[in-house]
Amino acid sequence: MESSVTSFGRLTSEGHRVTNASGFLGQTNVLPRGLGSSYGDVCLNPGGTLAVTAGMNNFLAFDQETGRLKVEPGVTLGEIQRTFAPRGWMLSVTPGTQFVSVGGAIGNDVHGKNHHARGTFGDNTLELTLLRSSGELLTCSREENRELFLATLGGLGLTGLVVDATIQLQPVSGAYLDTETIVFGDSGEFLKLSDESESAWQYIVSWIDCTSKNGRGIFMRGNNSADTRVPDVKLGGPSVPFTPPFSLINRASVLAFNQAYFNLNRIKAGSAVTHYQPYFYPLDSVTNWNLAYGPRGFYQYQMVIPRHDGRAVLDEILSQIRRSGQGSFLAVLKTFGADHGPGLLSFARPGITLALDFTNLGARSDALFKTLDSIVMEANGTLNPSKDARMSRAMFEQGFPKFAEFEQYRDKAISSAMSRRLMGW
Repeated sequence: MESSVTSFGRLTSEGHRVTNASGFLGQTNVLPRGLGSSYGDVCLNPGGTLAVTAGMNNFLAFDQETGRLKVEPGVTLGEIQRTFAPRGWMLSVTPGTQFVSVGGAIGNDVHGKNHHARGTFGDNTLELTLLRSSGELLTCSREENRELFLATLGGLGLTGLVVDATIQLQPVSGAYLDTETIVFGDSGEFLKLSDESESAWQYIVSWIDCTSKNGRGIFMRGNNSADTRVPDVKLGGPSVPFTPPFSLINRASVLAFNQAYFNLNRIKAGSAVTHYQPYFYPLDSVTNWNLAYGPRGFYQYQMVIPRHDGRAVLDEILSQIRRSGQGSFLAVLKTFGADHGPGLLSFARPGITLALDFTNLGARSDALFKTLDSIVMEANGTLNPSKDARMSRAMFEQGFPKFAEFEQYRDKAISSAMSRRLMGW
């Protein structure tokens, strides 16, 4: 039976046949899918089959001495954190939401707030078992089937179905972080703070007010704490109960939110001991927050630009956003470390990355994105495929020069809306 399926950005695609992972074999146009937390069309396959791995959610093995954890692909990052933080281990790398499967984290080679210290999720993936559409079951690691392994890390689900994976956790004392919040006045202060923080702080992230003329923001840094208190954080929170008939995220609401958020955090600035949940996953406290963008959904636009001339490029990007009147209340700014992600199509690389959410305004949104694309491409930057829904093929090929090498490791039965848009099939 065919059905419509949405991505997290609420982009809807018709004509999917949805099956569980056991239906992966024997298909001619199939795509492995985890929780569908990707913003764009990397998790959509209109006219084809989605093989959903959410039911493959078992912990398979754990070594308490080394922190090596083997799981099925449907295990979520949140489940790993809640299970192993009390045992003295946490994920080495986690993105801004815990509602991501391990398979999805591998396929998108996700990064977190500590790229300068721990790299990407792929850097901390030790081994995986890959099922090809031919029925071949392959063990892949840096020692065995190395090329296929590196193609699968960040391979957007196009090399096969991950049956299981072994990842490296990091040792911690507990579930808390020692954090510090600092107000900055412009992008230059942000870059200075980043440079000063990387040697002493593992987790670094900033929120920037993209509606302000000077690019003010909130700089947050943290380290795993020696605090061993039993966590008292409640996981539940408010919820957006339904999709409103129009977007609640507009120029007026963004201006009001950004002003309030800046003032609140200016008051709270300083040192604190913080549970990992609100620091790593602040938006997870609001269930279904993506519905607030209304029936047309939203786009996330995440770019990375080289550090050279990065401030001037960043300021121009922010200027264009202000001129468009399409500000974002979620504007995450951070720097990547010196290493490129391990995968052939990994997004993370040395530079500055900015992620913003924009209500889908049709032609107005498209005009802004084309302007931003031009700036990013001129700076030799690129966009994050795992969050993209409209990047051009020319931009993709410029930003991911190993795409031609990647093609030889693709599984010919696997396809997605994104792969057809950016790779032709």
